[in-house]
Amino acid sequence: MNEMLNSADKKLLLHLAREAVTSAVETGKVKVQQVTEAHLQEPKGCFVTIKRQGALRGCIGNFNSEQPLYLLVQEMAASAATRDPRFYPMKQEDLADFELEISVLSPLQKIETPEEVVVGRHGLYLEKNFSRGVLLPQVAVEHGWDRETFLSQTALKAGLKKEDWKEGADLYVFTAQILAERH
Repeated sequence: MNEMLNSADKKLLLHLAREAVTSAVETGKVKVQQVTEAHLQEPKGCFVTIKRQGALRGCIGNFNSEQPLYLLVQEMAASAATRDPRFYPMKQEDLADFELEISVLSPLQKIETPEEVVVGRHGLYLEKNFSRGVLLPQVAVEHGWDRETFLSQTALKAGLKKEDWKEGADLYVFTAQILAERH
């Protein structure tokens, strides 16, 4: 990513995400907040992850966006809270105890060989036939995976067999600047 976000940007984006989650859960819609910081107006992809007591509670994102980063953060935060199909939509009682993590993404870069994947630096996006899977860079680190396990887990996330990344899959890497709340 060209421009790293400073601590004020990180704090603002995390605040916007928390407000979006709370608003989506309490009212069913997001009261969009506007910001004026120029670099937060740039269109960038992001994922918003919600955790409760250290466990995944929701994660939704978008690699490409026509809208400014600050708006996408709010939209993805609300979606992670209410639309991740792996979890029931968050309820009022869930608002008492959750942490947020925002991953601001670099553009996808197609790679020719799996050896180009650097665990701890890259996230993975895999496409094969009509299946797609993505895992953020921090996932491999959190689970202590090596490169092959990371590739296999991304294939499984795509609904494929764990060896399906070895033949006929298009692999892409990306990096992420991670903004996390620490409670």
